[in-house]
Amino acid sequence: MGHGEKGRPSKRHKSSSKDEHKNPVVEDEDAYYGEEFEDDYRDGEKEGKKRDFTKLELKVDHSNRPLWACADGRIFLETFSPLYKQAYDFLIAIAEPVCRPESMHEYNLTPHSLYAAVSVGLETETIIAVLSKLSKTKLPKEMIDFIHASTANYGKVLKTLLRDEVISRSRISHEGSTGNDGFTISKTVGEIEGRHDELINEAELAAAAEEKETHSFEVDPAQVENVKQRCLPNALNYPMLEEYDFRNDTVNPDLDMELKPQAQPRPYQEKSLSKMFGNGRARSGIIVLPCGAGKSLVGVSAACRIRKSCLCLATNAVSVDQWAFQFKLWSTIRDEQICRFTSDSKERFRGNAGVVVTTYNMVAFGGKRSEESEKIIEEIRNREWGLLLMDEVHVVPAHMFRKVISITKSHCKLGLTATLVREDERITDLNFLIGPKLYEANWLDLVKGGFIANVQCAEVWCPMTKEFFAEYLKKENSKKKQALYVMNPNKFRACEFLIRFHEQQRGDKIIVFADNLFALTEYAMKLRKPMIYGATSHVERTKILEAFKTHKDVNTIFLSKVGDNSIDIPEANVIIQISSHAGSRRQEAQRLGRILRAKGRLQDRLAGGKEEYNAFFYSLVSTDTQVSSLLGSWRSSIIWRSKTESLSHLRNLSTGAMSLACSEIIWLRGLLAELDFSEIDPTPLHADNTSAIQITANPVYHERTKHIEVDCHSIREAFEARVITLPHISTDLQIVDIFTKALPRHRHCLLSSKLMLVD
Repeated sequence: MGHGEKGRPSKRHKSSSKDEHKNPVVEDEDAYYGEEFEDDYRDGEKEGKKRDFTKLELKVDHSNRPLWACADGRIFLETFSPLYKQAYDFLIAIAEPVCRPESMHEYNLTPHSLYAAVSVGLETETIIAVLSKLSKTKLPKEMIDFIHASTANYGKVLKTLLRDEVISRSRISHEGSTGNDGFTISKTVGEIEGRHDELINEAELAAAAEEKETHSFEVDPAQVENVKQRCLPNALNYPMLEEYDFRNDTVNPDLDMELKPQAQPRPYQEKSLSKMFGNGRARSGIIVLPCGAGKSLVGVSAACRIRKSCLCLATNAVSVDQWAFQFKLWSTIRDEQICRFTSDSKERFRGNAGVVVTTYNMVAFGGKRSEESEKIIEEIRNREWGLLLMDEVHVVPAHMFRKVISITKSHCKLGLTATLVREDERITDLNFLIGPKLYEANWLDLVKGGFIANVQCAEVWCPMTKEFFAEYLKKENSKKKQALYVMNPNKFRACEFLIRFHEQQRGDKIIVFADNLFALTEYAMKLRKPMIYGATSHVERTKILEAFKTHKDVNTIFLSKVGDNSIDIPEANVIIQISSHAGSRRQEAQRLGRILRAKGRLQDRLAGGKEEYNAFFYSLVSTDTQVSSLLGSWRSSIIWRSKTESLSHLRNLSTGAMSLACSEIIWLRGLLAELDFSEIDPTPLHADNTSAIQITANPVYHERTKHIEVDCHSIREAFEARVITLPHISTDLQIVDIFTKALPRHRHCLLSSKLMLVD
C-alpha cells in the first residue's frame, strides 16, 4: 500500500518540524531497527471539511469509464471496470495510492507524484488528456490547475538552476570556461518516437523529444544531495531526471554477466523493468513490489542489462548471503566476479568489473576499521559503480544510510522495497536521494494472478487476567505496563494454541514476532522454540534458518524486529505477532510480507487454490490496554491491504480446542463401540473458558452470539446428543500444562495424579 499525502492539492507539502538527528552506527541490530521507529507515529483519520461533489457532472457514457476525479485531488478507481488494468498502470505513474481494497481504489495527486510522472517522460497535457478520457466526470478546474502548477517547470531545469543562490554556490568552476556564465553547450538527439496510442496501451506514454540545446555544468559531489533537494516541489519545483547512458559508457569496464535461460521474469516484473529502461538508458528510481513477488530477480535483471560493476546494499549479513545466492541463481556471474563484504566475510572480486554485496552499516560506518576493511572500503568509495542496488530502500532516509549515497559514486540507483512507507515524513526524501517511484504492483492483483499467497489476517483479542489487569492499572511506567499486557497469560495461551493447531493439524511453518525482547525470550523458552534477535550471531542465525527451512522437526521460530527486513523464508506461511510497534504500517506490511511467497502449484493458485487461504497472519492483542486503544487506526491499514481481515476472541480459540478434543472423543467412543465396549454415560470434556461453554451449551447465549463458527455447532450437536458433558474447571487444573510448562512441585504432583498413569 502506498503512502499517499492526505492534504488537498492546493496545499503545499509540509516538511517535518523535527530536526533530523544523527544516530551513531550500532552493532546491535535490535537497536538499529529501533532507530527507525523513533519518530514512528500514525496519523489518525482527520476529520476534514464536508466535501460537496454535487457539481461533478457525469458524462453520458460514464458507465464505460473506470474512475472518478475529484477537485481535492482524490481519484477513485473501480477495479471491476474492463479498463482497470490500463487505468491502474496510468494512475500508479501519476498518483500516490492511499488504500486499495478489493472493489475500489483511492489515489491522491500530490506534488511529488506528479514530479515523478514528468521525470519519467509524461507531459502535462498527456496527463490531463488521459485523466479526462478515463474520468466519469468532467475534470474539475482545481485539479487541472494543480497539475499545471506541479508540472509546468519540467524541461526548464538547466536554464534557471544557476539563478538560484544555493545551486550556484554548489557549482565547480573550471578555469578557461567561456560563454554562458560557465555553461558547456552540447547537443542531444531525441531517440523517442512521438507516438501516443490509445488508453488501451496501458498508459505507457513517452515524452516526445526534439533536437535541442542542453546546458550542462558540474556540481561539487558533496553538494549533489542539496542540489536535488533544492529542485523538489517544496523548493524550486523543477523536476529533474537522472539517467545513465550505459551503452555508450566506454570509460567503465563491462561486466560479463547475463540472465540464465531459466530466469523468466513475470509480466509485472517486466513492466517494472520497462519503466526503468527506456531510450537505451537506465533511469534512477524506486520499484515497489510485495514481499515474495520477486524483487531479487528484478534487481539481478537490472544489473544484467546495465552490465557494469554493481554495488548491492542490504540491511544485514543474512540478506547479504541471500543476495549473493540470488545473483548466482539467476545470472551467469562467476564466483570470482562476486564478493561479500561483512564483518565476518571480507572478499574481493577478480578482474576490472564485478558485484559487491554488503550492508548499509559496513559502508556508512565512520569509526576505526581493520586494515583489510579500510582497503576494501576505499575501493568501494573510489570505484565508479554502474548500478547502486539498494534493498529495503525505505530505511535509506535515516541519516547513516543517507551517508552511503553521498560517499559512493554511482551512475544509476535502483531502490527496491515492499513498503514505501514511513510514519514520519522522511519518505519524501527518497525523491532526491534516489529518484521517483518508477512502478508499484498491487498486492490483490498478484494474489488473483496466483503470483503470491492468499493471506487471511486476523486480530485475536485476549482479555487480561484479573491479576495482571489489576497490576496494569496500578503501574504508571509505560514499560512496566507494556510488560504486563505483552506477558498476559491469555495471550500466551492463544499463542500456544495457534502454534499447536498449525503445527499438528496443518503441518505449517510458523514465525512468531515479538518486539519486546523479554517476552520473546520467555515465550521461546517456555515453548522450547529457537529464537533470533540482535545478539544472535550470524552463524547461529544461518543455522536456525536452515533448520527451519529443511527440517520437519523445526516448524516454529521466534524473531525480534530484526526479522522484519531482508530475511527470505519462503517456507513460512503463518505469522503470530505477540508484540509490535503498534501503529506502524511499515512494520506490519514487512512482517506480512514474510508469508506472501506463493504456496502450492500455480494451476491450483490460478483456479483459486485447493484452499481459500494458504497463509495466515495473527496479531494477538490484550484488550482494554494501551495497544488496544490504537486498534482503530492500526487496523485500518491491514483491512485495506488484505482481502479479508477478521476479529477473533480468545474464547473462539478455546472453542476450536474443544472442537478438536470433541472429535477425538467421538472417534474413541466409536472405536470402543466396534470393540463391543458399551459407553453409556457422556464423556466429560473439561473446559476452563466459561464463555466458550456458554456459547455451546446455552441456547439463548448461542443464538445471540455473533460470528459462530462450525466448531461451535459441532460441539453443540455432541452436547445435545449426550455424547459429552462440559464441566468447568479452574485454569490451574489444566492437565496439558504438565507437558508445556515448568510447574511448582505440588501442582506437578496434583496434575500427574490426574493422568492416572500406571508404573
